[in-house]
Amino acid sequence: MQKAIIGKKVGMTQIFDETGHVIPVTVIEAGPCVVTQKKTNEKDGYQAVQLGFEDVKESKLSKGEQGHLNKAGVSFKKHLKEFKLEKADEINVGDEIKADAFKAGDHIDVTGTSKGHGYEGPIKRCGGHRTPMTHGGGPVHRQAGSMGPTSSPSRIFKGHHGAGQMGVEQTTVQNLIVVRVDPELNMIVVRGAIPGPKGGIVYLKNTVKTIHVAKGAAGISANPQKASARVNPQKASARK
Repeated sequence: MQKAIIGKKVGMTQIFDETGHVIPVTVIEAGPCVVTQKKTNEKDGYQAVQLGFEDVKESKLSKGEQGHLNKAGVSFKKHLKEFKLEKADEINVGDEIKADAFKAGDHIDVTGTSKGHGYEGPIKRCGGHRTPMTHGGGPVHRQAGSMGPTSSPSRIFKGHHGAGQMGVEQTTVQNLIVVRVDPELNMIVVRGAIPGPKGGIVYLKNTVKTIHVAKGAAGISANPQKASARVNPQKASARK
């Protein structure tokens, strides 16, 4: 069953597994979330649920937002997010989604807003290279340089790498593994890094990637003609 939840990034740390290996993890305060709206095929043409996260004062919301949440009969929430789920018809308005909706070993996609870096040049923003520092390079070592053709088409193509605003973009990291879940602390620990600063809002849902289950070891073939030289003395490599 597809699952989704809204959370807040707490920060990164490291834990040790049973063999003593260090695992870099990100701690997420996930939920509790409440279902504030339900979309159905009959009325809306698709199945989805809208989740609300983090209580907020009434004065912080607009009249439209207050009316929307009052209609659902839930407390005022600061963050709302809609998730398309396969079995959304089984979820009702007012239901609470907690961190225990996920379990250790689940593969999830985490969406957040990346950190802002302000206005950056082409080297930091796009991974460009500076010009040589010798032989009369002049004071243009970190400038973008020539970017477009001349007479045809006499313009710079749209999307060309260059200076500009860096960060503050919606970013999704796919196929992260849930390491631990603590329902009492509303905590989900995932392996690896997720986008956004500490305290940033993130959205967790089942990964869209296809998970391949690892198969067992190949072992030694039972066919004597295919077995290794150490097992099959009749092979030419063994007779030598």
